[in-house]
Amino acid sequence: MIALTCLAAAFVMVLLFQQADPGVTLWPIAFALAPMALVLWLLERHRSLFYTATYLLVGGACLYWFVLIGSLQFPGTAETNSFVFSMAKIALLFVGGAGVGVHRLAVWSVLGFAVGEVVTVLAALQTGAVIAPDLTVLSAVVVLLSTLVVIGISRRRVADAQPSLHRAARDEHLSDIRHRLETRAAAMMHDTILNHLAAVATTTDGPLRADLRDRVERDLEVLIGQEWLVDERDSEEIPSRSEWLGTRLSRAIDEARDLGLNVALSGDRSAVARLEPARQVAAALAVKQCLVNVLKHSGTDEAEVVVYGSASEVSIMIIDGGKGFSEGETSVDRLGLRQSVRSRIEAVDGTVQVWSTPGTGTSVLMRLPAQRASSAAEPAS
Repeated sequence: MIALTCLAAAFVMVLLFQQADPGVTLWPIAFALAPMALVLWLLERHRSLFYTATYLLVGGACLYWFVLIGSLQFPGTAETNSFVFSMAKIALLFVGGAGVGVHRLAVWSVLGFAVGEVVTVLAALQTGAVIAPDLTVLSAVVVLLSTLVVIGISRRRVADAQPSLHRAARDEHLSDIRHRLETRAAAMMHDTILNHLAAVATTTDGPLRADLRDRVERDLEVLIGQEWLVDERDSEEIPSRSEWLGTRLSRAIDEARDLGLNVALSGDRSAVARLEPARQVAAALAVKQCLVNVLKHSGTDEAEVVVYGSASEVSIMIIDGGKGFSEGETSVDRLGLRQSVRSRIEAVDGTVQVWSTPGTGTSVLMRLPAQRASSAAEPAS
C-alpha cells in the first residue's frame, strides 16, 4: 500500500510539473510507472519469490527509464535527489513479498534501495544529471529498518513469553482436575476408611462382625476399581472396569502402547460412557492420532492421557514432555492435527485446544458435550 501511494504521488507530481511548464514534455514518463504498478499489484496478490524478484527487475527498469527521460528534459540542471525521483525509489523499498520474517523483509528492502540508487546513477551518467545524495530515500531506509528491528524484538519477546503462558494454562487445567479428584478422594476416605476405622475402634476384642467385614470388603473393591471417581447419581450408567477395556478409547491407547509408546492413563476413565457413540469414536480416533504424533514427532516415548467428566462435558487431555512445535508453522502436508484431531472433534460439536512451543512439550485438550445414556433412551411423552 505504501509503495502504491509513492508511485501515485510520483505520477501526480509529473503531471503537475507538466502543467506548470508546458514547454517540456514530461507526461510520457508518467506511464513508465505503469508496469511497475502492475507488477506491484501482482506481488500484493501473490507473495512469492518469483514476483518479488520480478518487481525488483521491472521496477529497476521502469525507474531507469523514468529518471533518464526526466533528466533529459532538464539538461544540466536535473538532480538525482529530486523529490519526484525519490518517490519512485521509495516504492522499491517496500518490496517485502517473499517471506514474512523481519530479516527477509529487511534484506528485500536493502536490495530495493540498492537497485534504485544504481539505476538512478546509471541514468544520470548518461544524461549529465547532477548526482547528489538522496537524503529522502536514505531516511526512508533508516525508518523502515528501525521499524523492522522493533517488530523483530517485539516478536522475540512474545515468543519468549509463550512457553510460560502455555505451561501456565496447562498447569491451571491440570490443577483444576487434580483439585476435583482430591476433593472426591477426601470425601471417599471419610465415607469409607475413616468410618471403618471408627467402627473397628468401637468393637470389642475378637473377630470383626460379619456385616462390618462385608462392608469393609465392599468398599475396598470400590476403591480398587476406582468407581469412587464417578458421581453416585451416574453409577448405574457407568461401565465396569472390564467394559472400559472394550471401549474404542481403551483400544486406541493399547494400540499406541503396542507401537512402543509408554502411555499413562489417569482421571475418570468411565466418563467416556457419557459420550454418545459418534463422539466416542471421534474421541478415540483423535486420541490415537495425538499419541501417534507424540511417537513420531515429539522425540519422547512417554505420554499421559487424562480423562475427566462433568455433567455437561467430557474432557480428554494428551500431554507429552517432548520437543514441542509451533502449530502455525506446520507444513500443509501435515494433516494429522488439522484433520484427524481438530476437524474430527469439531465435526461432533467438540473443541480442541493446543498448547505447544518448541522445547516445552505439547498438551492437547479435547472437550466434547456429554449425553446421558438414560436421557437418550427415554421415550418422548
